[in-house]
Order: sequence, then C-alpha cells, then structure tokens
Amino acid sequence: MERGLYVDGQWRAAAGGASADVVNPATEAVIGSAADGTAADATDAVAAAHRAFHDGRWSGLTPAERAAALRRLHRTLSDRVEDHVALSIAESGAPRGQSAAFVASGLAHLEYAIGAATADHDRMLPSPPRAAGAPPRVSASLVRRVPAGVVVAVTPFNAPLLLTLPKVAAALAMGNTVVVKPSPYTPLEILALAEAADEAGIPPGVLNVVTGGADVGAALVGDPRVGLVTFTGSDTVGAKVMAQAAGNITRVVLELGGKSALVVRADADLALASRIGAVNTTTLAGQGCALLTRHLVHRDVFADYVAALTDRLAAAVPGDPADARTTLGPLISAAHRDRVASLVRDARRRGAKAAVDGGPATVDGKGFFHEPVVLTGLGNDDPVARHEIFGPVAVVIPFGSDDEAVTLANDSPYGLAGAVVSADRVAAVAVAERLRAGRISVNDGAAADVRLPFGGFGRSGIGREFGPEGVLEYTEVQTLQW
Repeated sequence: MERGLYVDGQWRAAAGGASADVVNPATEAVIGSAADGTAADATDAVAAAHRAFHDGRWSGLTPAERAAALRRLHRTLSDRVEDHVALSIAESGAPRGQSAAFVASGLAHLEYAIGAATADHDRMLPSPPRAAGAPPRVSASLVRRVPAGVVVAVTPFNAPLLLTLPKVAAALAMGNTVVVKPSPYTPLEILALAEAADEAGIPPGVLNVVTGGADVGAALVGDPRVGLVTFTGSDTVGAKVMAQAAGNITRVVLELGGKSALVVRADADLALASRIGAVNTTTLAGQGCALLTRHLVHRDVFADYVAALTDRLAAAVPGDPADARTTLGPLISAAHRDRVASLVRDARRRGAKAAVDGGPATVDGKGFFHEPVVLTGLGNDDPVARHEIFGPVAVVIPFGSDDEAVTLANDSPYGLAGAVVSADRVAAVAVAERLRAGRISVNDGAAADVRLPFGGFGRSGIGREFGPEGVLEYTEVQTLQW
C-alpha cells in the first residue's frame, strides 16, 4: 500500500516528496508506505480545516444532517471491518482477537457519537426573579454548547482505529473540523479511515490526515487557528504538547500514560486475580496505557499469586498476530524492544528477582518480540514501579493491610486505572473508592461501555474521552441573553 496525505478532500504527496516505509513488527517486512509530511503540509491541513469550519459546510449543517453523514461513514467502515482488522494486525502487531475487538469498539464509539450529535446539550433559563417595584421584563438566557473549531488529534500506534475514531467521531458530531496526525508506525489504518470518510461524502476539509514525524505534530499543535488539541500518548510527550499549545492558550485533552495498580486482597480468588494479571501483562504486549502493570498483593497470598501468574504467563503464545492462536504479539519496533529489555536488566541489577524471566525474542527468526517478565523484590519507589515500561512486564509488590494497599496504589505520579479483587465485594468497593484513578474495576467488573468516560488523574492526563463528558470536551460554552 502506498498512501499520500489527505488534505481538503484530496490525496496528495508530501511537500518534500518523501515517504516512509511501514513495517510489520512481527515479520519485519515492509507492508506499505505513507507520505512523510512536513510542517508546510500541516499548515495546509489546518488552513483547509479552518476554511471548512468557518464557511459552514459542516458546522452550518443541522445536527440531524451531521448525524446522517456520520451514519454513512459508519456503514462504509462496517463494510470494511476485515480490512481494518488486517491493517491493525499488520502495522501494530496486535493479535487477531484483540485487533477485531479494537475495531468493533471504535465503531461502537462512532455509533454513540451519532446519537450525541442530535442530543440536546443546551439549557434554557427563565427570567430571574423581578425585584419589588422593578418594571416587568420578558427575558431569558440560553446556555449553548458550540463547536471548539479546528481540532487537532495526535494519536498513537497501539490500537490505531480505537484511539482515533472516537476523537474524530465526537469532534465531528459536535460540528468541529479535524486534522489527524497518526503515529508514523501505524498510519495506514487512519489513512483508510480518511478514504472511508471521503467515500461517505464527508465534505472536503472537514477531516484531514497528515502523516509524518514530530515536526508535523509541533506545527499542528502550535498553529493559532486550532481551537482544541487532543493527544493520546506518553506523559513525556504530552507535557511537550501542552507546552506547544500553551503559546496560543489552546485547550488540550490529554490521555496519557499509567502505572495502574491491581490490588489483590487476602481473600481474593487467585484464579481470577492471576487471569486479570496475565491478561494485563500480555494484551498488546503490554503496550497499553490503562493496563494494570503494578500488582499489589497481600502478603498472605503473595507467593501463591506469583505462582499462579507464572503458570498463566507460561501459557502465553507468541507468534504471528494473524494466527488466531497467538496471544502475545510483538513490540512496535526494535528500538522499543531493546528499551524494554534494558529497563528489565537495570531492575535486575538493583536486586529485582524475576519470577518470570523473559527477554527479547523472535518467531521464526523475525519480529520485535519480548517474552513476559514478572519482577518481585522491589519497592514501590523503584523506577520500574513508578514509570511506564510499555512492555509485557509486571511488578508484584506485597502489602499487609487495605490502608497500605491504598497508600501504595496512590503513591504514583499516574492515576489512569485500577482494580481490586476480593471475595468481600463491600470491602473491595471500599478500597476502590479510595483509589485516585479515573477508572476502577472490582472483580473484573470492567466491561466495554461507550457511555463511560475515560481519563486519568495526575500525569495520566487532562480531560475525558468517551461518553457524554468526552463528547462535550469538543465544545465551548456560550451564553445568549435577551
């Protein structure tokens, strides 16, 4: 596949004429290329989105008309589900089952946004009480939700469609225009989204996709015509995005990293707890911001939990992500695989014990794989317990009481997700309510629900995605009085 930029309803080459290969991280084969955009291309895309917003070709439509256009996009994407699953497998390395779930979830968020497009988000207020002796006056106030304007969406490599389509859907539903910059590792699925939008009749300039590196992102985020920046990625890059946007006082929605805690109480079902722990270690090969990578386990069951987790991870099946039997895919690049391996080696030098001692690996001599790792013997202050590794690495730390578990869980710069496993549901909920994180599950209670907002505390981000809160992030509040 060879793809150009999608700007103002047209496919075009990058200003510099360059392109970049897209590599399958499981096979190391080049599967396509995408235009290597420039800052000039970013400027053109923002200009196109700015024109499309202000001339009313999208913002001027009625909510019902926008919803109808988004339904056409939903039908177009639904007709190509298998194509998107295949692209996810090939460019991100997510196993088939995970890729299929991510694509389905992305479509579910689009469907939710279609409903939100025609929902009533405004409030009408009657005249305030008239003071004694004041002349009568007929007046009212309307608190409106109006589009933010041009939205720039900078999205990551893991689950490309799932982490892009909800942003695009919510922004478009509320009348904004959008410029997307996908990860250079995984541009093809987002360019296919642009192709679907074009075929669905989304007007030119309403959705634009500019591929490229950090210079493209900086040009987009720093453009004064942008009304809102939404970014998903690491907290380090998120801080840079926030700084770039600050020059123009541009609003940001940041969904950043996590070092989320799985709290396993002494009465926990260890079969359930170890299954949750193993799934969170191997899903996306650990490359997920909300994965539970700090396992806080009561001392009374610590050894049994580690043994159960070890057995679970021994059953992980690394391999071709296109094979339905594969449960552990590759990391996104050789450089990232080497980074994960280096962090594990450094932890071992500091005294960590590896209950599961995985390392860099290949399948049939190819791929950027890393086997699962379970580290014990470290405190909550160790770098691998405090920083996001973004690999199949779990850190298991003991605790002695619920109070200690809560203290350890909350002693983190992050606050994206968390979970509590316990036979005592009341006690588990009591612990969950004390955790400082955006989304908490009890006994594997987390279920896919597009109505639920998602986001974090602290360095895990600003604002929310999904649900009504996520949709309204793409609006400004305006008050009309008469």
